[in-house]
Amino acid sequence: MVQAQVFLWAYVLLIFVPASIEAQELGVNWGVIASHPLDPKIVVQMIKDNGIKKVKIFHAEPQVLDALAGTGLEVMVGIPNESLKSLSQKYSVAQAWVKANITAYMGKKRVNFKYVAVGNEPFLTSYNGTFTNLTLPAMKNVLKALNEAGHGKDIKVSSPLNGDVYTTPTYKPSDGIFRPDIADTMGDICSFLDENGAAFIVNIYPFLNLYQNPGFPENYAFFGNDDSSSMDDHGVKYRSVLDANIDTLVAALKVAKFPDIPIIVGEVGWPTDGNLYATTKNAKRFYDGLLKKMAKNDGTPLRPKTYPDVYMFSLLDEDLKSVDPGMFERHWGIFSFDGQPKYPMDLSGKGQNKSLVGGKNVPYMEKQWCVYNEDASDQKDLNVKVAWACNNTDCTTLVAGASCSGMGIETNASVAFNMYYQMSNQSKAACDFQGLAKIVKRDPSNGTCKFPIMIKSFQPTSTSTSTSKRSPPSASSNSSSSPSDSPSTSPSPSPFPPLYHSPPLLFLFFVTIFAVCHYKYRDCDFLIAYAIVDISIVDIAVSDNIVVTA
Repeated sequence: MVQAQVFLWAYVLLIFVPASIEAQELGVNWGVIASHPLDPKIVVQMIKDNGIKKVKIFHAEPQVLDALAGTGLEVMVGIPNESLKSLSQKYSVAQAWVKANITAYMGKKRVNFKYVAVGNEPFLTSYNGTFTNLTLPAMKNVLKALNEAGHGKDIKVSSPLNGDVYTTPTYKPSDGIFRPDIADTMGDICSFLDENGAAFIVNIYPFLNLYQNPGFPENYAFFGNDDSSSMDDHGVKYRSVLDANIDTLVAALKVAKFPDIPIIVGEVGWPTDGNLYATTKNAKRFYDGLLKKMAKNDGTPLRPKTYPDVYMFSLLDEDLKSVDPGMFERHWGIFSFDGQPKYPMDLSGKGQNKSLVGGKNVPYMEKQWCVYNEDASDQKDLNVKVAWACNNTDCTTLVAGASCSGMGIETNASVAFNMYYQMSNQSKAACDFQGLAKIVKRDPSNGTCKFPIMIKSFQPTSTSTSTSKRSPPSASSNSSSSPSDSPSTSPSPSPFPPLYHSPPLLFLFFVTIFAVCHYKYRDCDFLIAYAIVDISIVDIAVSDNIVVTA
């Protein structure tokens, strides 16, 4: 009887233990398009400290792979779209890539490769079919090279695709089909994945539904129980656009006669700045819902019982990413650029108010900031200096709805000057702006508007993280430096098609300041107008008296 009671209580306790996410189900994307990337060893330790077992990287960065070696972390390593042509046309290129980036890391302290991600969203409609006939041949050559090198049994080959590769003519998930213009190609890719036991990798961004579609029901972008913003699909209720999106793919796979291919969500997340909807509050709400959903592991209506493996997008903020998709693009990290957690997050999905473990022993620069100097004798060119600074640094926190928006001209100037100063390694010359800026030791952060201190940079070898900068404007400047001197970015892992594909950074500058005021900007009324200007077309040159457009 006693034994029976003990067994009964153990059973009851087992029933009421909250479900948690299995470690192998949750991964994270790690990008390095930053002016001052964290030391990969610090990042890897941070990943391990938070119990994350899988990581997805977009390039085979040697220092990143060195840091991952011997850790046991499962690695999905990417190959950029620019390599698809050569990989598809020459098998020797695939052989060389595998030798340099896979076999070279198979020694005693090996990297635990699980996937090679060939290309990144290569079928976006904005590419106009550039990669349509290149992706599958490249995948086949990479797999052949892996098999030849003896790695094919352990390492799968796939290609992360955007959710736009499938559609539904009725807007109902159960009627999902592959996009007609690539349906044949998708059928061939599915056949390749099925034959080789690889997963279909898809990137899904509920945030973009809100960003792109005014009037989109906000609750439907999250994971709520609100039937008023749910979708009815022949009696099945979808309360989350993510679940509906996944099931649209499930239906498309069934139509293509590959109903059992496993699905991996390669990128999903929520940005925290640069847009009205991009806030830490919304990011926490989204991840709380996602992680609880994963912990239950009850799947989706068309694939019950198991939820897809998920890679969060992303680990860290990246301040050199292109803002063509939107000003939020540099703020997808669950950690800030310096490895500090942005909001409470329980990765187990149990809903506890826990904090993530941040980066340890992060090397910061001095505790000093560059701010607007209200005592400067000549204030007339302040708007020009702010515009120049924003063309050469990251001012995405100033756009309407962002964390530093609506705080006035002095804050705008201080944010712009400080970001330029910090990204210029706190060079004294980077905090002048003809006397309009000054260095202070007191933190000027105010409410949601944070003034960062830059970290001492670890520089990867990739050209995607070039940190060359233009010289700050001085009294002797008659023209701006050439665009080739400005920070550059390589194609980023964005959830939205880039409008341009050239290396130079094209920063969309947004703030033009008009001031009508009295002596030294005191007792003034300011009109702050937000306008989008393509700085690649309009180049601002500063002289003592005029603003010249190129």
